Amino acid sequence: QVQLVETGGGLVQPGGSLRLSCAASGSIFGITVMGWYCQAPGKERELVATVTSGGSTDYADSVKGRFTISGDVAKNTVYLQMNSLKPEDTAVYYCHARKYVGYWYHYWGQGTQVTVSS
Repeated sequence: QVQLVETGGGLVQPGGSLRLSCAASGSIFGITVMGWYCQAPGKERELVATVTSGGSTDYADSVKGRFTISGDVAKNTVYLQMNSLKPEDTAVYYCHARKYVGYWYHYWGQGTQVTVSS
C-alpha cells in the first residue's frame, strides 16, 4: 500500500497564493507519476497538474501560468505552488500517484480544502 499525505490547504483571498505539499510512504517503489487533482462541490474530480519521474509536467488549461508543480517523483514528494488564486479554484485538492504493475494502479490522498474568498 501507498499512503499520500497532503498539507498546505486553507483560506486565501482572491489573488493570493498557497503551496500544497504531498509526501508518499509505504510501497513507493515503481511510482512514476505524481500529481494533483481537485473536486469542487457538485463537480467531478479533475486534473490540475502532473509530473513524471522524467520531469515532464502537464497542466489543466485553467491553471496554466498560475500554478506550478514541482518535486521529485523518485523521492516521492510533490508540491503545487498556486498563485493568482481565483474563487473558482475553490475545491478539495487531492494528491495522486500511480505505478504500473501490468496495469496502472492509482493512489489518492485524503484531500485538503482550498477556499478562495474575500
